[in-house]
Amino acid sequence: MSFLFSPITIRSIQLKNRLVVSPMCQYSSVDGFANDWHLVHLGSRAVGGAGLIISEAAAVSPEGRITPDDLGIWADEHIANLKRITHFIQQNGSVAGIQLAHAGRKASHRSPLKGGTAIAPTEEGGWQTVAPSAIPFDEGGPLPTALTNDGIEKVLADFEAAARRALDAGFQVVEIHAAHGYLLHEFMSPLSNQRTDNYGGSFENRIRLLLDVIARVQTVWPKDLPLFVRISATDWTEGGWTADDSVLLATVLKDKGVDVIDCSTGGNVPRASIPTAPGYQVSFADRIKNEAGMTTAAVGLITSVEQAEAILANGQADLILLAREFLRSPYFPLQAAHELEEDMPWPVQYERAKPRKHQPR
Repeated sequence: MSFLFSPITIRSIQLKNRLVVSPMCQYSSVDGFANDWHLVHLGSRAVGGAGLIISEAAAVSPEGRITPDDLGIWADEHIANLKRITHFIQQNGSVAGIQLAHAGRKASHRSPLKGGTAIAPTEEGGWQTVAPSAIPFDEGGPLPTALTNDGIEKVLADFEAAARRALDAGFQVVEIHAAHGYLLHEFMSPLSNQRTDNYGGSFENRIRLLLDVIARVQTVWPKDLPLFVRISATDWTEGGWTADDSVLLATVLKDKGVDVIDCSTGGNVPRASIPTAPGYQVSFADRIKNEAGMTTAAVGLITSVEQAEAILANGQADLILLAREFLRSPYFPLQAAHELEEDMPWPVQYERAKPRKHQPR
């Protein structure tokens, strides 16, 4: 059996293969509600054979949205539409996951589908952003409000409530978003956190909010279901969060009951010098897996079956997350199975199109 198509069990959940749909914002919601676009977008990847499908970042509060068009999970009314999606995903043999997020100082932007990253004016539904410190993301950009203790407590309560709703909606995996310059990453990085209280200064203080969020989520998230955390393993900027910090964090998260670290990078510094190339982030998943003994997911310009298989075969990661490649090819796992000569079941509705062994696609 190939590495890509060897099952993996995480707590009580078995993934039929190691191919995971990475969370990808669709900017297609109204008032946070999932709709037919999300059903077809996520459902087609289940038909395509992905082992795990993680929905886009779902905001735990209205002010935690990146844009007014983000998916949300801050209200019980959001549950029914999400449940329709998880039911379809599970009916088609995949596991449904959701990413819980708060955008922090990078919130209240226009959707990229509506003109880019300029801050959304109030008349377009914009709002005051929050952050660990009153430091704008871009020099001269909108100034966030530094979170008070009451504000931090609201964030914790919002993540806890969102995790409860995720469970009620039928999700089997929760991923906490602590990457890409959003709120939890902002607290972790000394470039965006200049607090002098228990949430700032030392490494232990800067990771405190993430640990507090994990603890609150765990009060409602069952112990037999997996808990992922996505991190940016480096800020790619001197004086920022580093790969060494990420390895140390991984040892802490492992002890706190986190099952998988999803290893991305960057996002907290505008115009950071990031050496993008095929698989450019895999080395971080490799370090965390092998130095911290943590199960990891690799993501970032992984585009071919051979590349994905090699990452697993070389012991650099345990899961492969694809984003743009899944946008290009919703049925990537079916194609991969054919290339690796794995006898992967096809949906019965598509069975007549299944390539036979050694038959060209």
